[in-house]
Amino acid sequence: MNRQRLRILYSGHVQGVGFRYTVRRVAEGFEVVGWVRNLPDGRVELVAEGEPAELEAFRQAIRESGLGPHIRHEEVHREAAAGGLTGFVIAG
Repeated sequence: MNRQRLRILYSGHVQGVGFRYTVRRVAEGFEVVGWVRNLPDGRVELVAEGEPAELEAFRQAIRESGLGPHIRHEEVHREAAAGGLTGFVIAG
């Protein structure tokens, strides 16, 4: 297995528009685990682990879910999966 961790910092009008709830709903259709949370600076942080192709499909599905117009920039970081994640949740 070639699991990967994807960390994305979304900026734009991404808080107060149901972003985290939509991302959690979209995640249900993919074999990914992780979390999404609001940051104090107005961005949203997403951390997900899974197969690279599944992560890219998940990332595209987020944009196609109606959230795309709210996203001005995605800062994407990829690294080896660290494990320890279960399910997909909205983090505090």
